[in-house]
Amino acid sequence: EIKVCTAYKLNGEETDVYPLSLEDIRNVEPVYTSLPGWKNSIEGVTDWDKLPATAQSYISFVEEYLGVKFTIISTGPKRTETIVL
Repeated sequence: EIKVCTAYKLNGEETDVYPLSLEDIRNVEPVYTSLPGWKNSIEGVTDWDKLPATAQSYISFVEEYLGVKFTIISTGPKRTETIVL
């Protein structure tokens, strides 16, 4: 399971803006969206179709949430361990 913080709860209300005051920061709670994880390593994968379906879903969720499309996904420390979309 992968938990992604998608909002904050402060004084019983949800907001997508992190509070700035120290008092509010002490009382803020993260609101998580839970996504299924994957057990197998994706290190070195260079093809989107070879990623586990749950990894593909996670990436798609992040893209949609942020409102951006990824062009490259790193799957390891080497420059060649990337998926070009």
